[in-house]
Amino acid sequence: MYRKTWMEIDLGSIEENIRTAKRVSGKQIIAVVKADGYGVGDMAVVSTALNAGACMMAVSSCEEALILRNKGYTGECLILGHTDIEDLPVLAKEGIAVPAYSGSWVKKAAETDCPGLKVHMAADTGMNRIGFREPEELKESIQLLQNSQCNVEGIFTHFCCADSDAQFTERQFQQFAEFVRTADFPFRYIHCDNSEATLSFSDPLSNTCRFGMGMYGISDTYRGLSHAAALYSTVFLVKQVKKGESIGYGATYRTAEDEWIATISIGYADGLIRKNQGRYVYVDGEYVPIVGRVCMDQTMIRLNHPVEEGTKVEIFGPHSGLPVFICETASRSANATAVCWNPTSMQNEQNRIHRRAGKPAFPYGSQYEKTDHSAETDV
Repeated sequence: MYRKTWMEIDLGSIEENIRTAKRVSGKQIIAVVKADGYGVGDMAVVSTALNAGACMMAVSSCEEALILRNKGYTGECLILGHTDIEDLPVLAKEGIAVPAYSGSWVKKAAETDCPGLKVHMAADTGMNRIGFREPEELKESIQLLQNSQCNVEGIFTHFCCADSDAQFTERQFQQFAEFVRTADFPFRYIHCDNSEATLSFSDPLSNTCRFGMGMYGISDTYRGLSHAAALYSTVFLVKQVKKGESIGYGATYRTAEDEWIATISIGYADGLIRKNQGRYVYVDGEYVPIVGRVCMDQTMIRLNHPVEEGTKVEIFGPHSGLPVFICETASRSANATAVCWNPTSMQNEQNRIHRRAGKPAFPYGSQYEKTDHSAETDV
């Protein structure tokens, strides 16, 4: 009853990648499960991350944190983005940690009745997104939060060039170290590493890493991860198109000869963005190109020979891993990581199959309540 476009997620590979990150870094791991676990199913990833020894989950917003709570996750949880002041009492009650990222935000939080609120101090070391810019202001804000009975438990920054500029990353780290030294505070969690830095940057200061895209085997610098996701669709129409005819919106492709063109059930609404025009997918034992612009829910491909309707099409997977998929599309764009596929668009639960050791792991949502959702937090 569902359109035949689906994602297959290997939970065993996700678990293996988290264990690898923990071993390589020698630190505790915060599993980043923003945007429904990057579109592969938040609680499936949460359960797997806990099995792999992750100490905490991180999300982007209050809404995402409360969704995890409502689904049964009771362990440590950190919001990485903005939180509205009026939400703080609820977050304190739920034991959800929030970032303190400016003096003005801290003053408002200190005036709010939210005793016990868990707080991680955000330091801006060069990304210019969120965070304190001056170490002294961060230190003063810690005192203000403590005076209002908040629980300051962490400090963090975010490396923005860990995959491309080692010198910039080192400068960011040195600035972060200055924030930590100036604060002179017994933080329980000190974290600066994203996925790339977790695997490639070593520092003596932090005790925790944030691991997100790396869970799915994606890294520009480390080759020891396992690919954890595959995306498939199916052919539903095959026709021969005469030489010189156009394909798709804008007539951006014209047939050079009589060509076999197939239409498949996937488009940019599923996350296969238009930058994918010209890249190859795997069909019936060979690679064939996407021709014409990717449509909202359909895409055309050029076949070397006709295939049966219903033939499986691998967008990325065993024959064309997601890192390869990214590199192929990034070569036609200035953006490197998510130009080819927006994973958060694949949020229909019926279109995701979670596997472990090649077998279905569980029907969606059926086994999460049986999992111990408390995370180990020894740091």
